[in-house]
Amino acid sequence: MAFDRSSLREVLARTDLVAFIGQYVPLKKRGNDFVGLCPFHGEKTPSFHVHPDRGFYKCFGCGKGGDAISFLMERENLPFPEAARMLAVRAGVELEPERPEQARARSEKERIYEINSVAASYFARMLKTPEGKRGSEYARGRGLDDATIERFAIGYAPDRWDGLVEELTSRGLDLPLAERAGLVRPGQRGYYDFYRDRLMVPTRNTTGEIVAFGGRSIGDGEPKYLNTSTTPVYTKGQVLFALEIARRAAKESGTLVVVEGYLDCIALHQAGITNAVASLGTAFTAEQADELRKYADRIILCYDGDAAGNAAALRAIDIAATKIERAGASLRICVFPAGDDPDSFVRAHGRAAFERLLAEAVPAVQFKLDPRIARLATGFENPAAIAREAEEIVRRLVPREEWDRWRTYVAMRLGLAVDDLRAAARVDAIAGFARPLEAGLGGTRRAGASIGAPSSERELLAIFIERPELIALFVDSIAPGEFRDDRYRRILLTLFERGRDAESSGELFSLFIGDAELLEIVAALGQADRSSTPRYPGIEDAKAHVQRILAHFERERERRRLDELNREVDALLEAGDPIPDALRQELAALTKRLQA
Repeated sequence: MAFDRSSLREVLARTDLVAFIGQYVPLKKRGNDFVGLCPFHGEKTPSFHVHPDRGFYKCFGCGKGGDAISFLMERENLPFPEAARMLAVRAGVELEPERPEQARARSEKERIYEINSVAASYFARMLKTPEGKRGSEYARGRGLDDATIERFAIGYAPDRWDGLVEELTSRGLDLPLAERAGLVRPGQRGYYDFYRDRLMVPTRNTTGEIVAFGGRSIGDGEPKYLNTSTTPVYTKGQVLFALEIARRAAKESGTLVVVEGYLDCIALHQAGITNAVASLGTAFTAEQADELRKYADRIILCYDGDAAGNAAALRAIDIAATKIERAGASLRICVFPAGDDPDSFVRAHGRAAFERLLAEAVPAVQFKLDPRIARLATGFENPAAIAREAEEIVRRLVPREEWDRWRTYVAMRLGLAVDDLRAAARVDAIAGFARPLEAGLGGTRRAGASIGAPSSERELLAIFIERPELIALFVDSIAPGEFRDDRYRRILLTLFERGRDAESSGELFSLFIGDAELLEIVAALGQADRSSTPRYPGIEDAKAHVQRILAHFERERERRRLDELNREVDALLEAGDPIPDALRQELAALTKRLQA
């Protein structure tokens, strides 16, 4: 049974070979390939290799190899048509038995490839003629050398109406089909050239066929860029310019660099950065992210340093992160200085400076978080509200195992207690409460201004040293083991064991004679923040503050218990096991108390 060959190519291009075969065989990355035990013969040492960049697998033990379709045929004992259909459904490609009209469609695509090839050869030839002088001068002005022009088959569409029409007609090619390919247009006197007085750059798919063209105006013509729209062989947003070249470089570096325009991309290749591709000026798409992920573990998106570039980067992150970061790859953002784009920057500063910029590219999630955090500087934003917004960004953009790392980053930038942010975030994740971060963080707790440990430990000791009569009153209210600072813990233990009957601070100081380190700390605590009057003029004031500190310790105990519960829940969820009702109830009760 025959299938449309271009559709079969599309099925294979859209199939992530590693992910697909990985459903059957545990694979481990080794260099640019993946290896595992062969599913077709028994072995103890892995000899089965998957080559994602080249789209095939090979076992060096039994000799079997092929593409995704042949793997499915062999593994599931399926005939070719059935295996092809199964993969087509998985890839979202329509693949039906070839009927006469489908045979015509297959023939149409193959003929469009031929028309595109003839057009590219015509444009390349015209660039070298006197008629193409404007185009060649423009290319030189862009810094393009002969080797680059040849490598990318750059050409020129002359400033006349019938140049390509005559070329296609002389070759006996169908002009209505050339219209469908986006190369000519019908007019009152017949067909005319769609591209005129433009530098022409062809775009190829990953199997090498020319599928589209981009035309850059020479001079003041509008629009500046005129690109192929959707045709039977090309859909905007599904192809990346120069991927058929860059994927080979990506095999060595593990990285793909994404720019917006094809001339930016060509300039990078000429400078030696051959792992660059272009999104062809379209908004970055999920399909392009899927393509990138097939060939590289590290993706760097490059955007201009103006407001439009920043907005484009933010949009691209939302699309790309779920496809790239959540698949275990790295997504980074490189923003150029204001007024520069990749082409102008690499021509002005060279490859080394460009690579330094790439090395400084920030993780995509950080690029999203930093502007939110910077809003605090305006004085109109609440840290708890920003922390909540940051939590949503982190969960949406990065894998679960990375959440805590980015919560720590946010807490440090906001000046919040990391444990508070972590605990509140986990409540939100599992207990399902509506606004846990703001409740958990209370009045936008700042680490430097809070009672949080160890400041709460220092404050409690300072009160006991100032008001020794309170020691006996609270000796049973807190265990020294709850102190996180070992020195403060030892001081509290001494006060509880030997200082209950002390009547003055001086008596307490004497308890530490012989331990110079602790005596120095106690003396400093006894003098801290003192003025001409006691900090707590009445015993009741001091007692009330001790009770507030003890309430804080109780909250800390509950937060630690909350962390324990969340670890239990995480383990259950990862194992696919149900969460016991008792665990849910304790989690809910703890959350309610912390919110209160």
